[in-house]
Amino acid sequence: MAPHSPLDLADDDPFGPHHLPYGVFSALAEPGGPGRPGGAGRRRIGVRYGDHVLDLGAAAEALGSPHAALLAGPTLNPLLAAGRPVWQAVRAQARAWLTGPEHRRAVAPLLRPLADAALHLPFEVADYVDFYASEHHATNVSTIFRPNAPALPPPWKHLPIGYHGRAGTVVVSGTPVVRPRGQYRGGAAGPVAGPTRRLDFEAEVGFVVGAPSSHGRPVPLTALRDHVFGVCLLNDWSARDVQAWESQPLGPFLGKSFATSVAAWVTPLDALDAARTAPPPRDTPPLPYLDDSAAEPGGLDLALEVAVNGHTVSRPPFSSMYWTAAQQLAHLTANGASLRTGDLFASGTVSGPRPEERGCLLELTWGGREPLRLPGGERTFLEDGDEVTLRATAPGPDGTRLSLGEVTGRVLPALPEGPGADGAA
Repeated sequence: MAPHSPLDLADDDPFGPHHLPYGVFSALAEPGGPGRPGGAGRRRIGVRYGDHVLDLGAAAEALGSPHAALLAGPTLNPLLAAGRPVWQAVRAQARAWLTGPEHRRAVAPLLRPLADAALHLPFEVADYVDFYASEHHATNVSTIFRPNAPALPPPWKHLPIGYHGRAGTVVVSGTPVVRPRGQYRGGAAGPVAGPTRRLDFEAEVGFVVGAPSSHGRPVPLTALRDHVFGVCLLNDWSARDVQAWESQPLGPFLGKSFATSVAAWVTPLDALDAARTAPPPRDTPPLPYLDDSAAEPGGLDLALEVAVNGHTVSRPPFSSMYWTAAQQLAHLTANGASLRTGDLFASGTVSGPRPEERGCLLELTWGGREPLRLPGGERTFLEDGDEVTLRATAPGPDGTRLSLGEVTGRVLPALPEGPGADGAA
């Protein structure tokens, strides 16, 4: 019997030829690989195929691709900047290389088991913007903090509300998250500074910008596919006590800027055509630049799952999001702000209408008043040692399903205060 080849996947594999997400990896077994003398091994662009990763740069060189130079570097950024026609051509080539019998001999040796690879942040992040696009999340948060106020702020149904985050603290899945310090309410004596007591996760979806735009020229709704390369799961960790104290009047700052975790795999936007769905009905007509009534369906039918220490605590439906990625992009650039290759914008917390669909602990525990029961004990907010994992699936072509790359992060204790706390002498 011939040995099993990693090129032979089951038709229903969630990382099959209908998917082909992109990432950056290095080989654990190479000299100078991670954890070995000489530091991290050489980083390469890869495409996930089942439980293997194809060295895309090596395949492009071996098979004479005209795009080999774009795939030879240590990040996706050159490919991102090349634009949609190149994205489509490269994806078509990768699918042909992985499925064509004539390429098996050349491609099989370039597939590496994921167990033998270290995964890295797949692109250099330029700017990071986080939105607030779930009506259910926004309503719940308002009710928790301001029970006697209107459920939504006046502009909420007129524009996608967002804020700028810190690109430098976007980290790849698996990176530990150190409990942040900050300033928060301390009672009658005034504010105190110290490690957050209300560390939370936020289940979100991120959109990775490829082709840039010109400064001063807004990007219309219809141009999403020209600028957005792909999609990844995202956890925008939050220090809720810090956030509540600092967010008036300017909004999130230290409560959000300490860590944002993204998946190691970016799913091409074109792989999600079968997941396209209409957004929820809108009871407030948007202004013309946000009016998508005549556009292709802008929602995505992604089924998210959140686990804390291996126990599923929520299943948020992305199809319930009020504002779409196309509307977010149009609003982000409506004032003439330009896009840069590697920009990342996130959906905001994904929450559905039911309690079991809430996408953060703030909602799941109703501000800490209703503890969440887990096998290891109750939780109102995250404790040191807790591990949060986000997963998602989506419809694929011809009845298949695909899985987005997961996002995992474990909480580490806060660093000690004082000189040398950052490791400096």
